[in-house]
Amino acid sequence: MAEKLELRPWDVSELLDSEEMIAEYLAVVFEEGDAELIRVALNDVARARGMSDLQKQTGLSRSALYKALGEGGNPTLDTLLAILKALGVRMSVVG
Repeated sequence: MAEKLELRPWDVSELLDSEEMIAEYLAVVFEEGDAELIRVALNDVARARGMSDLQKQTGLSRSALYKALGEGGNPTLDTLLAILKALGVRMSVVG
């Protein structure tokens, strides 16, 4: 009799276990320049770090974070900047 194989959805947030991994992941995603992809990546990083911690650091409610970073979310610039700051991520402009 064959063993049962348990499958579960793959979750990239499980791999985001260091500052280096997070920085590399976000750098690649931001380089693509796709707003939806960036939102998804920030959601992944937020889940890897913990939404409760992010809530405390940003001063935003959990519902505001889930709304901004969840499916169909479209965070305001203020929200985006607060999230990036809490995650220790800086954006720079290269010409």
